[in-house]
Amino acid sequence: MENYEIVVIGGGPAGLAAAISAKKSGMRKVLILERDRELGGILNQCIHNGFGLHTFKEELTGPEYAERFIRMAQEAEVEYRLNTMVMDISGDKKITALNKEEGLLEIQADAVILAMGCRERSRGALNIPGYRPAGIFSAGTAQRLVNMEGYLPGREVVILGSGDIGLIMARRMTLEGANVKVVAELMPYSGGLKRNIVQCLDDFGIPLKLSHTVVDIKGKERVEGVTLAQVDEKGKPIPGTEEEYSCDTLLLSVGLIPENELSKEMGVELNPVTSGPQVSESLETSVDGVFACGNVLHVHDLVDFVSEEAEAAGRHAAEYIKAKREDRREPEAGSAQEQIPLETGEGVRYTVPSFVRPEHMEDSLKVRFRVGKVYRNCYVNVRFDEEQVIHKKRLYAAPGEMEELTLKKEQLAEFPQLKKITISMEEA
Repeated sequence: MENYEIVVIGGGPAGLAAAISAKKSGMRKVLILERDRELGGILNQCIHNGFGLHTFKEELTGPEYAERFIRMAQEAEVEYRLNTMVMDISGDKKITALNKEEGLLEIQADAVILAMGCRERSRGALNIPGYRPAGIFSAGTAQRLVNMEGYLPGREVVILGSGDIGLIMARRMTLEGANVKVVAELMPYSGGLKRNIVQCLDDFGIPLKLSHTVVDIKGKERVEGVTLAQVDEKGKPIPGTEEEYSCDTLLLSVGLIPENELSKEMGVELNPVTSGPQVSESLETSVDGVFACGNVLHVHDLVDFVSEEAEAAGRHAAEYIKAKREDRREPEAGSAQEQIPLETGEGVRYTVPSFVRPEHMEDSLKVRFRVGKVYRNCYVNVRFDEEQVIHKKRLYAAPGEMEELTLKKEQLAEFPQLKKITISMEEA
């Protein structure tokens, strides 16, 4: 049995930033467990630029951004094991992992940071009729084939879903010589960043069809074409709106799901909206001493925000170990401000964190949330119980772009009997 102060599950951008932060916060024994053959996670296949504008104040590609964090982790003497699959984490933070060099590993951690990232939703989740021909790829798989393996998945392409990976692959396939005929999106708005719509579709003249979906796939051996149809408010295809597109490839960019099988097995409480853990202001899950950050917690737009969140998780995990029970006694029965839930009001889908404990809160707390539809000239409202404490104007808010606001500890101190905090949107 090996013993570590902090074990980080996942060596992508979140895992690296969390481990470095834990080391800077005074932890000596920090270990990253990564199932892939190299650190960096999904960034290794994201060869486009646009990373690092917030973190490094310059524009980097994905591999460049990852390399900076890998170098920092090595300088901080963070231990890591590659090609190591975590099989199980028990409630008392005992980790069972497997690799071909050492076989079965048992590691006891004082604290665990979950940073496993997310996976793509597959065709099976969409119920598209048709056979199972070759030529249907998730956008992330196609990205790996083109950028890392050197294969072009196809030449006549239709993309379903306008998430950021789908938009980026529309541009990438075009640059590699493929003809991207259309990007179809089920929702009446795009799920990607505005800048990606402009740079990846508009600049290349690729049409984006909102409120459309694939209703049929033609071809038995290989994709020969797809049928698109318009959908109503409930997402159901409207008869008579079908359009045929001949193509040899269909890329799916239909959403990302946090990779939470391990979390579920160890009893972590999950948020039904994000499919990620419910966390406190310290990014601690419902299991004592287990923290979560990055895309395993909720899907982010920018890797810079992943790194920022992970840095906080590493710091809080280190503080947890230093305090180790003395400072973390449960508040006495009947005492106020034990745990204040952050509730979602009109137009808000979820918040991270899910609740705050003022006695553990830093001077200010960044709350991230997503809206449920496109808003123009709107307000973000924050209510402490029934009293409005924040009423901020926003020119634009969309589901594809994460929103954030800051809560101050001193604000909460003015409401000693506070029962709930509600965040909502209001049309101007």
